[in-house]
Amino acid sequence: MTEQMSGAQSLIRALESAGAENVFGIPGGAILPAYDPLYDSTRLRHILVRHEQGAGHAAQGYAAATGKVGVCMATSGPGATNLVTPIADAYMDSVPVVAVTGQVASASIGTDAFQEADIRGITMPITKHNFLVTNPADIPRTIAEAFYIAATGRPGPVLVDVAKDALQAQTTFAWPSELHLPGYRPVTKPHAKQVKEAARLILEARRPVLYVGGGVLRARAARELRVLAEMSGIPLVTTLMARGAFPDSHPQHLGMPGMHGTVSAVAGLQRSDLIISLGARFDDRVTGNLDTFAPNARVIHADIDPAEIGKNRPVDVPIVGDCREVIADLVLALQSEADAGHRGEYQSWVQFLAGVKAKYPLGYDNPADGSLAPQYVLERLGHLAGPESVYVSGVGQHQMWASHYIGYEHPNSWINSGGLGTMGFAVPAAMGAKVGRPQSTVWAIDGDGCFQMTNQELATCAIEGIPIKVAVINNESLGMVRQWQTLFYNERYSNTDLQRAEQRIPDFVKLAEAYGCIGLACERPDQVDATIAKAMEIDDLPVVVDFRVHRDAMVWPMVAAGTSNDDIKFARDMAPEFEDDDL
Repeated sequence: MTEQMSGAQSLIRALESAGAENVFGIPGGAILPAYDPLYDSTRLRHILVRHEQGAGHAAQGYAAATGKVGVCMATSGPGATNLVTPIADAYMDSVPVVAVTGQVASASIGTDAFQEADIRGITMPITKHNFLVTNPADIPRTIAEAFYIAATGRPGPVLVDVAKDALQAQTTFAWPSELHLPGYRPVTKPHAKQVKEAARLILEARRPVLYVGGGVLRARAARELRVLAEMSGIPLVTTLMARGAFPDSHPQHLGMPGMHGTVSAVAGLQRSDLIISLGARFDDRVTGNLDTFAPNARVIHADIDPAEIGKNRPVDVPIVGDCREVIADLVLALQSEADAGHRGEYQSWVQFLAGVKAKYPLGYDNPADGSLAPQYVLERLGHLAGPESVYVSGVGQHQMWASHYIGYEHPNSWINSGGLGTMGFAVPAAMGAKVGRPQSTVWAIDGDGCFQMTNQELATCAIEGIPIKVAVINNESLGMVRQWQTLFYNERYSNTDLQRAEQRIPDFVKLAEAYGCIGLACERPDQVDATIAKAMEIDDLPVVVDFRVHRDAMVWPMVAAGTSNDDIKFARDMAPEFEDDDL
């Protein structure tokens, strides 16, 4: 069925046909033709953000919370380049996003026209694919392909740049009945021979660890993972991007590995003889110095993206496939072996790691002056808001504390910027998550540095009726950078103080109120529960809580950048001692 319409109308119809329900964006000259038919759409909700970066992060938050493709829209030039950071963030963390940008008219491309930028060239290294559309007849097919590419295989961002004259020209709308994408055929079903070989190594091992990455969440494979873990009895770690893929309360869970991982998770990987990597990529924040990472471990590496397998660590058994299908096939293979009387023997290994976990639990010291410990704030927030809430974090100390001291029992309850580490992620991403899951309580957990990068989206939340809650962990500084200056730069605090001693700039409570939100402040431990409870009672407006915490609190455990994971410290100058002679 075909219908005559403008290219702009075709674009809006195509987005509707692709299943989009929400678009985060800002109009401008080159994309303006698309905003006219958008005005009449009954199926697309456009959310007018205050900065294009906010649009991109909101699309990420929506996608991560729902599993659907997030959509953002911007005009040409600076509008498009303001999307570069969230596009790069989505690429690093495998988030399915379609970014639609306007472009100057076809005849002006390459002339340095007003607000022209080669956004296709700029984003080529940070998108799964991108398109420049100059023929209005190509719009429906391009949008269909963009959504398919973003959501299939390893998810990621796709950019569609549409020339202004293509939006203004007349065309016919024809939604494609099938797609032809030569060269793009993601492998989802793992090879049976590789799965069988993986099962053999698992049964032979004595110190195996399941190394679970964000790919398990992207594959919606949390249920299958639990079946595999419980039937095998193998201890398990979840990376920063995989928090919630396996319940924190489960006895097999060792916690998060890496630079700021738990001692038990780091020890488990370092002393393992087999790492079963599921949707993880052996990034530097997990491995530390690669030459000393898990020196005695063989590796089974399963990933939807063949480029990740063996990229950083040599692999003994590579498995290309969707994590959900890989895990399901591994379960069947191991069950078949169990039925034949073949089971792994891991009892002494499990006991050793349980001992490490008990001896070196997460912990923190309350400040001697009676001020507020940030860890306590997040511990109480997790307890009072509960595991059914969604927690969206910025980047820095507060991110690490939130990953440790809030208990994650369900998949997609933790959303953060992992690979790119983007400050300013939390507020707009929480906004997107709340749009996608309006019945869930959504907390943005931010530092005062992160919060000041994108807090203008509070205006969007207030006007659009998106009642997120924001916990600002306010230590009056760029906390993680300050921690490094404390440890490695002789306490020379160069350009990390964000406040003057005599005046709060800004006053976050007043700032929240100026944006039409509720502002609360908390300075003492005895105020924490009541303040959180008050924030939880408010459902019709965004709430910002300024938790004024002790500025010298540090994130422990810690492995210094570039050093061996064997050098992990659980407090300053305090390294764990493992009694592993029996292993």
